[in-house]
Amino acid sequence: MSGSLPRPVRWGTVSSSAASRPGPIADVAPLSLCAREPHVPADRLVAEMVPPPRFDAVRFSTYIPDPNQPSQTEAVRVLEGFAAGLDGKPGGDSGRRRLFGFGKAPKKAPSGPRGVYLDGGYGVGKTHLLASLWHATPAEPALKAFGTFVELTNLVGALGFQQTVKTLSGHRLLCIDEFELDDPGDTVLVSTLLGKLVEAGVALAATSNTLPGKLGEGRFAAADFLREIQGLSAHFRALRIDGEDYRHRGLPEAPPPYSDDVVTRVAHATEGASLDAFPDLLDHLARVHPSRYGALTDGIGAVCLTGVRPVPDQSTALRLVVLADRLYDREVPVLASGLPFDQLFSEEMLRGGYRKKYFRAISRLTALARDAKRLADAVRPVGHHPS
Repeated sequence: MSGSLPRPVRWGTVSSSAASRPGPIADVAPLSLCAREPHVPADRLVAEMVPPPRFDAVRFSTYIPDPNQPSQTEAVRVLEGFAAGLDGKPGGDSGRRRLFGFGKAPKKAPSGPRGVYLDGGYGVGKTHLLASLWHATPAEPALKAFGTFVELTNLVGALGFQQTVKTLSGHRLLCIDEFELDDPGDTVLVSTLLGKLVEAGVALAATSNTLPGKLGEGRFAAADFLREIQGLSAHFRALRIDGEDYRHRGLPEAPPPYSDDVVTRVAHATEGASLDAFPDLLDHLARVHPSRYGALTDGIGAVCLTGVRPVPDQSTALRLVVLADRLYDREVPVLASGLPFDQLFSEEMLRGGYRKKYFRAISRLTALARDAKRLADAVRPVGHHPS
């Protein structure tokens, strides 16, 4: 069985490698994200909990630690030892049997920490290391799960709490990326879920931008967050990973926005590209559950946006963060007109409790905008520059 499972493409589009090739001008009718309303069957959610395409090939050996940040080298050493200590046997019964409610989990909880927690700023390679741990763990893919915190809560919503416990209790390892708690209810939900999984013998690994004991700091109901997280923190060994955002380390500045004309020409010249007005896309995201944003981008070779402007409110901003994560996971280049991506969020937002999410989104969108430059260069006359 391969290390990753295929994701469904529901609209008959071509593969991402072919979709990103520019074609003759006006020969391709662009797609529209706003015209899509994807539906993801609940029984596929667990099967698709694998590292995203961007991290299919990553391994500990491909992680390049910053020589000025010894904590990065130490993190690799600890995680390699953690993976080697997992014997590949399921925590309870098999994942397939648990999906249908069979089998019993061990009644005696393992002693000591059952997981590792990677703490660090955006762009230090936490997801790379988390995915490397998933790949290095000696268990078949069906006994390992990898997903974001949001995807985990969405799984509970789709299957129900008890069924989720039964399903994941059969796993050897659960990796949770971007452990960001936005709601006190989610705090209780995930704390309880992970406690049940620890009792079943499941090993845990997670990433976040803050230490376990600091989650929720600077956000609403901080006392509620801290009270719940303190019990959960005991399950993890925290690893601090220092460093600068690798996406900008030694790289040129992101290209400035393009004109509407260039963005439109790229959309028509690139097979599998989508073309939407940015305000319309923000409105559409409000009508699609964030758990379906990955499916929303299935088969998209490039995202072309006109009229980028600051997001109007925090709810809209958080939805855009999720979309940026899904696009980055899938390596979808983003070409835009209007304002630069570092002006998406207001100063108040960038000073608030969700600031790390917003900075991560800016970092990832900037990287995708840099990837899109080659598409613009293919349709612009020589010597022409962005608007």
